[in-house]
Amino acid sequence: MLARTGIRPLFPLWQRPTRALALVASGLKAVITCVDPRQLSPAFAGRHLDATLLADLPDGVDPCGVRGEFRTFVYDSSMFRHPVPIGVGDIVEGDGFVFADVVPQFHS
Repeated sequence: MLARTGIRPLFPLWQRPTRALALVASGLKAVITCVDPRQLSPAFAGRHLDATLLADLPDGVDPCGVRGEFRTFVYDSSMFRHPVPIGVGDIVEGDGFVFADVVPQFHS
């Protein structure tokens, strides 16, 4: 599937340090949309995934959220033709999780 893209896959990804896989250095931009408060402070909901956030993660929290610590919404990357213009709306708790609303930002 990747032969025509020029992308060379690296396998396996498991057992590699996930900090290197967080893709912040590649220009990927994402916002944390869901936090499991049993694993990570609710204050992380709505924060943008960047070097500062990665440095702020407590020990034991995976930088990619692979154990369900958090989930993200990617709004810009080299794979996108244009960034998705978003903002962070309400932050609410429900069903044992903390959610940050992602809202469209329209420019006139």
